[in-house]
Amino acid sequence: MTQRPYVVDQMISAKSIAARIEALCSAIQTEFSDTDKLIVVGLLRGSFVFIADLVRELDLPVEVDFLEASSYGDGMESSREVRILKDLRGGIEGRDVLVVEDIIDTGFTMKHVLGLLKARKPHKLRSIALLDKPSRREVDVKADWTGFEIPDEFVVGYGIDFAQRNRNLPFIGKVRFTDPD
Repeated sequence: MTQRPYVVDQMISAKSIAARIEALCSAIQTEFSDTDKLIVVGLLRGSFVFIADLVRELDLPVEVDFLEASSYGDGMESSREVRILKDLRGGIEGRDVLVVEDIIDTGFTMKHVLGLLKARKPHKLRSIALLDKPSRREVDVKADWTGFEIPDEFVVGYGIDFAQRNRNLPFIGKVRFTDPD
């Protein structure tokens, strides 16, 4: 499959992301101030950069685990069918859990994952998303904390990809196609 040519226009700078993470961590630390260990669950693959920066900023005892869920594949539109590709390694029953998502779009992935994890009976289950596109929401779900609300644009960077490209950009950028299609 040949990919359409595109450029990436910066939307949110690396500096803005870092400042927002600092503020979010303050709120997370308040919420989990009495925890003996916070299990931070990153949703792969898009959240890996966000989760790394988040846990480095948290002044709490943390354990990191990952869950891989997919509803996109290599496309630009959600299939609305959430598949779990990799489950957690450890148990979360009776534990404090923070789910870290890169972006909430239609909401299907976050709703599915939160339902799955809630059934495992954690002590406290909260969620955070770096980006939120409320205009695209198709199911009722909202993160406890959100980094940035963005318009309905296809974005890449800071761990978020387009067909496995652009994850390494230090900022969030909007994909703009350069061909006349």
